[in-house]
Amino acid sequence: MAVPYFRLDLEKEEIDGVVRVLKSGWLTTGAECQGFEDEFGQALGGGVHAIAVNSNTSGMHLALEAAGIGPGDEVIVPDLTFTATAEVVRYLGAEVVFADVLKDTLCIDPEDVKRSITPRTKAIIPVHFGGMAADLEALQALAAEHNLRIIEDAAHSFPASLNGRPIGRHGTFATVFSFYANKTITTGEGGMIVTDNDAVADRCRVMRLHGIDRDAFHRFQGDSASWDYDIIAPGFKYNLPDLAAALGRGQLARAMTMQSRRQAVADTYRAGLADLPLELPPEAPEGDMHAWHLYPIRLTQGAPLSRAELEAALTTAQIGYSVHYTPLHRMTYWRERYGLSDNRFPVSTDYFGRCISLPIFSDMRIDEAEEVVATLQRILD
Repeated sequence: MAVPYFRLDLEKEEIDGVVRVLKSGWLTTGAECQGFEDEFGQALGGGVHAIAVNSNTSGMHLALEAAGIGPGDEVIVPDLTFTATAEVVRYLGAEVVFADVLKDTLCIDPEDVKRSITPRTKAIIPVHFGGMAADLEALQALAAEHNLRIIEDAAHSFPASLNGRPIGRHGTFATVFSFYANKTITTGEGGMIVTDNDAVADRCRVMRLHGIDRDAFHRFQGDSASWDYDIIAPGFKYNLPDLAAALGRGQLARAMTMQSRRQAVADTYRAGLADLPLELPPEAPEGDMHAWHLYPIRLTQGAPLSRAELEAALTTAQIGYSVHYTPLHRMTYWRERYGLSDNRFPVSTDYFGRCISLPIFSDMRIDEAEEVVATLQRILD
């Protein structure tokens, strides 16, 4: 049986929601987006601002801009992440400082963060890797001691929780989620900034659409309709259209059901792969939730084959896989700009040489997960 790495999970209600917007005559940011923002905030327990944007990347850019990050500043990010986490720092002319990750969770190592802080450090961007929450308690202690902002890259982590509270409700400067096509819920392209700070929310709302003081929907709808607006800052074009928001509202309504399906796949993997020469990702602590966006395994040091051989065998067996991620210190731009090498990042370097991400998605059947397990058992026996 062939098993893909990912398959989109859409239901009729979500397709109908997009069609409804197409028939409404209003396609860009409007009432549908407002509804998605309200419902997302409520899904986190309420009491927060949720600002919809067209990607996690744009959301992190806006959050850093709202934090006043600029030339001469440094922002600490994990070496093991997608490049967007770091590139948004460069958008603002600030410098990236890379930290290694923890061996078990693959989230940023607070001790390495501590060693990396300088008088120029202004912020930390932890990544909740694969849907597992980072050690926010340790990072918040460092931030309080050194007067730093924390902007959480939560691209992998809806609807994860930590210490009994959803990611997005831990009092950091901002948390930014992703709704890219293969994320735990999707709008095709999209993201959400979450903050409990009124001033941060106001700044992000203005800057997501050219620095205009009134969005198009409110300028052309209702009793207060008026063509008039003002530009109060040189903003960006980062708004989420209603077409995408309608899809997001349907996905959001099923978010916990979809998480439970990914959890069932993760449980199948844990039970079936436990006796193989593999290191498996940790479960979330009791009482918390893992989003299970990724299921990264590592060949043990004594495994009977290399990662390249494992990749070849999976390809032959028609089992989808990926690698998350090539550490940023090995990417040409980051390596050359900052003079980075493997010996500075022993954990991410070691992980990269042995890792494979197995398929895990909400539309995945348990028999497909069992096929992945059986294939790995044959390969690694």
